[in-house]
Amino acid sequence: MNAFLDKAKKISTIEEATALLLSVIPAPLPATKSALELSFKAHEGQTRKSGEPYVVHPILVAAITARISNDEMMVQAALLHDVVEDTSYSIEDLIPVFGDDVAHMVEGLTKIIEIRDEELIPSGSDERLINSALSFRKMLIASIKDVRVLVIKLCDRLHNMLTLGALSYEKQKRISEETMVVYAPIAHRLGISQLKNHLEDLSFRYIYPEDYKQIDTYLRSNTQNLQFKLNAFIQKIKDMMLKDGFSEDSFEILGRVKHHYSIYLKMHRKGVSIEEVLDLLAIRVIVNEPIECYRVLGLIHLHFTPLISRFKDYIAVPKENGYKTIHTTLFDEEGIVEAQIRTVEMHRLAEYGVAAHWKYKGGDNAVNLGWLQSLHYQNESVEEFYELAKSDLFSEDITVFSPKGDYYTLPKGSVALDFAYAIHSEVGATATEALINKQKASLLSVLKNGDIVKILKDKEPHLYCSWADTVKTSKAQEGIRSACRSRIKEADTLSAYNILGALFSQKSTEMIDLIKHIELHDTIYKLPTTLDYYKEVIHQVADYLGTKELRFWELLKKGYKKPTLKELEHFSFFSNKPLDGAEFDYCCHPKVGDQIVAFYQAGKAVVHHKLCKKAYSKMLEGEEMIYVTWSGTKLTKYRLTISLQNRKGILADLLAKLSELDLNLLSIEFGIKNSEEAEFCQIEAESSESKKQLLAEKISQKFKLIEIISLDDAYNK
Repeated sequence: MNAFLDKAKKISTIEEATALLLSVIPAPLPATKSALELSFKAHEGQTRKSGEPYVVHPILVAAITARISNDEMMVQAALLHDVVEDTSYSIEDLIPVFGDDVAHMVEGLTKIIEIRDEELIPSGSDERLINSALSFRKMLIASIKDVRVLVIKLCDRLHNMLTLGALSYEKQKRISEETMVVYAPIAHRLGISQLKNHLEDLSFRYIYPEDYKQIDTYLRSNTQNLQFKLNAFIQKIKDMMLKDGFSEDSFEILGRVKHHYSIYLKMHRKGVSIEEVLDLLAIRVIVNEPIECYRVLGLIHLHFTPLISRFKDYIAVPKENGYKTIHTTLFDEEGIVEAQIRTVEMHRLAEYGVAAHWKYKGGDNAVNLGWLQSLHYQNESVEEFYELAKSDLFSEDITVFSPKGDYYTLPKGSVALDFAYAIHSEVGATATEALINKQKASLLSVLKNGDIVKILKDKEPHLYCSWADTVKTSKAQEGIRSACRSRIKEADTLSAYNILGALFSQKSTEMIDLIKHIELHDTIYKLPTTLDYYKEVIHQVADYLGTKELRFWELLKKGYKKPTLKELEHFSFFSNKPLDGAEFDYCCHPKVGDQIVAFYQAGKAVVHHKLCKKAYSKMLEGEEMIYVTWSGTKLTKYRLTISLQNRKGILADLLAKLSELDLNLLSIEFGIKNSEEAEFCQIEAESSESKKQLLAEKISQKFKLIEIISLDDAYNK
């Protein structure tokens, strides 16, 4: 594949592009020839920014598609993928010639509108995430009918990445960032490692050019030595297998040096330099039958010491995307080598994933695309949608089991509550505790590969709102957030009636009937959080009381006072009640910025977290409440734990990044080490950013953020 892409990168003429396509499919179907001819005709006279004929691009995208798939309908769709978007042809024009399948693929590709060069946002802008998320969501929606749309789009993006040289550095970086966060993870989950690795390396080169150069220089200067070690190890395995009775034509051994971005991740995860990365080398042993994989595994483990913590059997327990291979890591005389053992069929699936098989709905070789369906989140917030999707895509996997032996694939770092939601959303909602390997454990216990988990449930749902950032799977995150949104809306509705009841000296039940009469019951939940709406409701209620029961001035005679805004402690209150002070009940612990409610008791405002169980009971009982919000803009205090590489200038880079994010540094501590001897620094800082997740996202763009904790508490004055 490397040689093929190198050739594609250098092509700039229609003749060369066509020759490359025909080298992959020397005897194309009549429909493929027609698609090629239509592409020539439709794009005639169009050129790219580099000056080459535009049609070269769709032809080379088709060639890459043909290289990874044996489906010529995909090749036809690739040839036509820009015809409808950029020329006068319509989808209806394509159906009579190419059929519904190809036309629907082209339609899906057309709906994924590229972020055009002139619309590119600077990489530091907050809009970057939103645009990436929108592009990502369009890709997923377009793939609902046919996942092949995603495969062609990945090939399209790969060719775009190969030809980024014609653009400015800012555009190169922006497109590379989107490729890294949107396209490479999709290639990973579709199991197409050939595309994933190239997309990652090409993106890495533009996003972190210095890091890329460092790794590339090391690999180039050590090529001979690394290749010598690899060849020697391959020969040992080959001799061992021949001696055990394997015939020379019954197996193949491939060797490789790990790709640039993979090495970069290892360096950052362990906080080491490239010289300290032990496992740069990997081999693949490819045999004919699954049983032979285990025979090879036995031989290898008898002759080399395995690193058991890194052993994974994806043949017995395949990954969600159908990936099957045995992974083991071995100690050799000269270092550590990763070995993968698989059959010829498994190898094709591992290299080309979903592009290798089109049996989507069943059969032994069918590719499991359930994870893809789960990514079609029905969420209004595009940023939240993207965060959910990232947690599903950017992760290594573990496999855990139910007591009956059913297995579930979860992201590494998942907790027991993730497992509960993986079984069923209702199990997650009612979960109370877990049994992990028959031992009682919290729902926040981190699961390990191979754990046997049983979930203990209650009859009633439980709220775990503060855990939404702790669970790893999108299903658990969305389940928790959905339940909490529902409870917050209910709490806001109850609070609205209780606030109005206190204001007008009426029972809250009477306010419910009154609000129905003036037809505000569908929007009344907004009252405790929107002051302008609250004032508007007060006027409507007063007018209603004036026309239906007594004049407004008579309300004043009965002791009604106009509400005013009052500042006390951290809070702003809007009420007509005399307030002597504000205090906490201490049954809950709202932090600055959390959603809160206030009850009126003995002339004081008693503040609770909006999701506090005790507060919920008091709301249901109709106790008097008053409108409350946090006052002013207070800086939020955080403790950050960051992994640092041992390289010159790293601290200056870190401090510059923190300054760029307007963090007020309070303290910094160095030299903290973990069991892997990686070095961390711990920082306490203040920020005007109250959303922990957004701050973490910005810091993680350049540094390995281990942990971020909010230190602000509402009781700290």
